[in-house]
Amino acid sequence: MKRVAEAGGAALGLLHGGEADLTPRSRVAIDYFNPPEHLRPYITTLFHFRCDDDEIRDIQPADVGKLMLVLKGEGTAYFRDGRIEPIPRCSLQSPTSVAMPFQFVNGFHSVGAALTPLGWAALSNLSADEHGNQLFDAGEILGADVNEAADGLVEAYAAGEVESDAMIAEIARCIGDHVRKVPARHVALIETTVEWLGTSLDPQLDDLYARTTYSTRQAQRLVERYFGLNPRALKRKYRAVRAAAILSAPDIDEQQVIAVEEHFYDQSHLIREIGLFVGRTPSRLGGGDHPILNELLDLRNFRISERDAGDFDPGI
Repeated sequence: MKRVAEAGGAALGLLHGGEADLTPRSRVAIDYFNPPEHLRPYITTLFHFRCDDDEIRDIQPADVGKLMLVLKGEGTAYFRDGRIEPIPRCSLQSPTSVAMPFQFVNGFHSVGAALTPLGWAALSNLSADEHGNQLFDAGEILGADVNEAADGLVEAYAAGEVESDAMIAEIARCIGDHVRKVPARHVALIETTVEWLGTSLDPQLDDLYARTTYSTRQAQRLVERYFGLNPRALKRKYRAVRAAAILSAPDIDEQQVIAVEEHFYDQSHLIREIGLFVGRTPSRLGGGDHPILNELLDLRNFRISERDAGDFDPGI
């Protein structure tokens, strides 16, 4: 218990600007898998994560929803409001609005899926504004059969009887079996919002409202319902996370840095925003020693249209 508390304290310290050691790249392996075509509206990417260190510490940036099965290890999440919660064996995480430190002991292996805003809504049937920044036992939301299947995968994985592809296929099947219908007009609003978010690091609010078939007030309410934040706060979150993704790219040039900085009042504003939503200062973003961060910041996880993430222009 002391080791868990010390690790958690270190993670919280990093979120608030203190120093802490994060798990180095050489200790981690992450494989990504494309979702089946029919599930692309609900899933951005599927993953298989492995690390066998006794302690794993890192910070999850403000994130999309996620379905995750822990195959090995015991995890703890540290929320900015002071909550400290164990990570369920099979969890359904709602969209998060700020960075979230996490820590595992006895290794950390997992498989799961990063969900689109539509995926979170269709899978959970929960409002993201009322239920954001939370971890749920997936079985409580999706049914006991999910936990039964998860237990079977954990046992098979521990015995070396199941490969990554089979586990990923099972995660995808689970999502496909449990997604529910979302009203067509609401689906259109979600698509409009994600397209709007992709037009710039700092898109104009009036442009969003002009694109919808709802009044401004209705649009604000529905964006909160499906994304967990009102449009103004949502674009702030995405601006910081995308800025961090761009700044962490190994081949970034000076012009790209300048293009990112132009979307913030000054350097201190940029540092504060990335610290809040990503859990790092810009000086700690680069390099290959933070694979968990680098993968979580992958623009595929914030896919907002069918175009490749590499086509995103921070200066639009």
